[in-house]
Amino acid sequence: MALSVETESHIYRALRTASGAAAHLVALGFTIFVAVLARPGSSLFSWHPMLMSLAFSFLMTEALLVFSPESSLLRSLSRKGRARCHWVLQLLALLCALLGLGLVILHKEQLGKAHLATWHGRAGLTAVLWAGLQCSGGVGLLYPKLLPRWPLAKLKLYHATSGLVGYLLGSASLLLGMCSLWFTATVTGGVWYLAVLCPVITSLVIMSQVSNAYLYRKRIQP
Repeated sequence: MALSVETESHIYRALRTASGAAAHLVALGFTIFVAVLARPGSSLFSWHPMLMSLAFSFLMTEALLVFSPESSLLRSLSRKGRARCHWVLQLLALLCALLGLGLVILHKEQLGKAHLATWHGRAGLTAVLWAGLQCSGGVGLLYPKLLPRWPLAKLKLYHATSGLVGYLLGSASLLLGMCSLWFTATVTGGVWYLAVLCPVITSLVIMSQVSNAYLYRKRIQP
């Protein structure tokens, strides 16, 4: 028997709530796992994986889920309040990513190693630069009077689309990092596959949340 529209709506919202909760837990769990593995402070390099996972796995995931009607941890705040929290989380993510990038550059300089010699390094640099541009673009949404010729609705659409691309770049960098010698020398077998699943799961959830809860509504607006 076919489900009613109301029942389908309840099921849809329940699935989105469950997937959002999973994203929160996976993002936090993966960041803690990498931090334990890296033991920050044990070496200069040890800060790099911890800061990058904190930036691209935890902080950016939380920043994007802030606007989800089902998964946001700040649903009690106004839209403006959540926008401010989103901006703060994104700025913290960018600062962590820049620090992580700077430390790994210094580490390679000390060892005399070449920079951007791997796909992980190139993807990571691209993700950090994209995050910087994305934060700069967010200023136009905070202060729309700076861009009077651009309709606010289009600015939000472009910002959301660009943010999704940036998030996927960061997730790709994390995935490539788990193929590095440092990670594969420590994490093997089923644990490695579970670790790889973490950014995949959060990416799928974020893509669904952004495209369905935001981009789709913007497309159907006249």
